Amino acid sequence: MRALTGRLPLRQLGADLALGLVAALGLPPFGLWIATPLALALLIHRAARASGAFWPLLAGGLGWFGLSMHWIVEPFLVEPEIHGWMAPFALVLMALGGALFWAIPAGLAARFATGAPRRALAIASALVLSDWLRGWIFTGLPWSLTGHVWIDTPVAQTAAWTGAIGLSLMTLVLAVLPSLLRLVPAVVLALALTGGLWLAGTNRLSQPLPPDTQTAVRIVQPNAQQHLKWDPEWAAIFFQRLLDLSAAPGRRDLVIWPETAVNFLLEDAGPVLPAMAQAAGAPLVMGIQRRDGSRYYNSLVTLNPDATVGEVYDKFHLVPFGEYIPWGDALARIGITAFAAQQGNGYSAGPGPAFMSAPGAPAFQPLICYEAIFPQHLRGLGRRPEWLLQATNDAWFGQFSGPYQHLAQARLRAIESGLPLIRAANTGISAVIDPHGRIRQSLGLGVEGKIDAALPKALAETPWMKWGNTPVVLLTLLALAAALIRRKRG
Repeated sequence: MRALTGRLPLRQLGADLALGLVAALGLPPFGLWIATPLALALLIHRAARASGAFWPLLAGGLGWFGLSMHWIVEPFLVEPEIHGWMAPFALVLMALGGALFWAIPAGLAARFATGAPRRALAIASALVLSDWLRGWIFTGLPWSLTGHVWIDTPVAQTAAWTGAIGLSLMTLVLAVLPSLLRLVPAVVLALALTGGLWLAGTNRLSQPLPPDTQTAVRIVQPNAQQHLKWDPEWAAIFFQRLLDLSAAPGRRDLVIWPETAVNFLLEDAGPVLPAMAQAAGAPLVMGIQRRDGSRYYNSLVTLNPDATVGEVYDKFHLVPFGEYIPWGDALARIGITAFAAQQGNGYSAGPGPAFMSAPGAPAFQPLICYEAIFPQHLRGLGRRPEWLLQATNDAWFGQFSGPYQHLAQARLRAIESGLPLIRAANTGISAVIDPHGRIRQSLGLGVEGKIDAALPKALAETPWMKWGNTPVVLLTLLALAAALIRRKRG
């Protein structure tokens, strides 16, 4: 283990921690994208010349994930008198877990590479692969990827070909260049690469989009604060807001409510379904919990104008420990239940990605909250939807960074797929996002209101939808192999 990790003075580890913090300033809500490749360049350069890369990357990862994912404390502060004591432990464990995803693969890769330049290339390749693997291992959490820093720049359009992992590759290529080349050539090549992708993205954004569809959508944002949402008195107020905003004058062919928009189960909704249908004045897609025997589901349901329930979609990619507990039936017997589930001991998972349709609206793919951070869910459905719908409750994430990061990832899904995305959020940020990932209209955090907009039309299928992450992963593996192959001595 000592050979793998090496030893570094605390002062140097403090510097690595600071570099991770600076690198995280590239992510929303800060958006200082240039800070990320610069800070990572210094971190990789230092790690490649240390006695082991594990500790520098662990310290840097603690800074990166500690700052970028500090919103993880927010759910525990909804009821601080009950759960507040857990908040610091959640932050430390989340930051440490993310940091290990950097330190273990980078430490191993550097251990078997010879020479500082090769170690730097091995570390950079390992970090790209780490970003990819985080979307799969332990059910996945592809949050705070190094490629997410590009979302507010034209470079983000590259995701139509490479996906978010391709943007991570771009970030790490820029970061490793100073370790592979002399300073001047490294700067020239970095500027050429960034400038080329920036111009290509600008050109793509300048291309006219196809005319919008004829479908008019209304997004309703009731601004139900999380600490009040399930209080019976306040729930009645929030429900009336949903009805009033839905019934406001204006054309709508489809009305959309956010995740778990109401505090009652679908099975108990019969008496109020007519009022909901009347207020919508059009088909309604709403987030609601439902029960099937002893199982509970976090669902999206279509309500027809005649107040009959149409299609039902059950969220299948659930948040571990938030919406379900592994071995939940057994643990529930000793009082351990899912943190965020309001019914039962936790939610059950639905069958998987699916299509939904509502009368008079094009077919769409539903994504409930957390599901929108997983690009792989957009592929392999057999046919292509015409748009994406994300229903979410970002009230859990506070108002500083979490909701903005979640929105940024939703925008990437639009770019990757070439599909428009409609986002209905309980307390914000609700938005209409075109297939280039641009926000057409939005409602900010802490605002009650509605958006009336024409549904944008989809672009042609993107290269990423055809190829997925395979080309980027293979290219990264080749770079890693080149760093690890030992040259024969003459």
